Amino acid sequence: MKTKALIVEDENPSARRLERLLEKYDLEVIGKCSGLQETINWLKTNLQPDVLFLDIQLGDGLSFDLFNEVNVQCPIIFTTAYDQYAIQAFKFNSIDYLLKPIDEDELVHAIDKFKKQQQPLSSDQIKQLIQQTQAQQNYKERFTVKVGEHLKVFKTADIALFYSRDKANYLLHKNGRNYLIDQSLEELDAVLNPSDLFRISRKFIVNYNFISEVIAYSNSRLRVKLGVDIDELLIVSRERVKDFKAWLEGG
Repeated sequence: MKTKALIVEDENPSARRLERLLEKYDLEVIGKCSGLQETINWLKTNLQPDVLFLDIQLGDGLSFDLFNEVNVQCPIIFTTAYDQYAIQAFKFNSIDYLLKPIDEDELVHAIDKFKKQQQPLSSDQIKQLIQQTQAQQNYKERFTVKVGEHLKVFKTADIALFYSRDKANYLLHKNGRNYLIDQSLEELDAVLNPSDLFRISRKFIVNYNFISEVIAYSNSRLRVKLGVDIDELLIVSRERVKDFKAWLEGG
């Protein structure tokens, strides 16, 4: 009998890729959820899977909040673009912790660990895992953009904002100009250093070093102002406010 897996992932391309990989290694995907509330509803109305692949940052909150609503008894393999949640992740029934974009060899290793039903990692092992993932992560330091017939290269440190508008993606340079880029914000999430850049909503990724003001906004949200002009309201979505505040403080 095939191992039954549930995928929780709010980015469709990532969910489809993970599903293909799992099926390649003889796991049956019995469901896919894209949000926190959807996952809660699914687990309350279905038999729990043999293993849960759980993205940590979802559009409507952190998946850790799931455990306040549902008694999750199955093993969990967490997936995320950030390593800052590792210690919290291993407080739950975690088998492994995979950084996105997921490496196929690491996924196979996680599946093997699940099948062997190893004991939860010790705190020393968790610290070692965090050190390894931090050492392995190579953040993007430069971006190349096409301007007419020319190519310009910008340092990531000189980019105040990445944003989406009208189905296209742009960077805002410190010179005040906007440049079209090829990468989606989802792809950028995986290659930008989370110490310096934070995705405040589905549309915006801001650079800490260019933030000039943070102001209270309606519905428990925050507004971010940059030292570079932009004709957009930069609003921190309500579900990301808590994490944003922690990020500002270096937490």
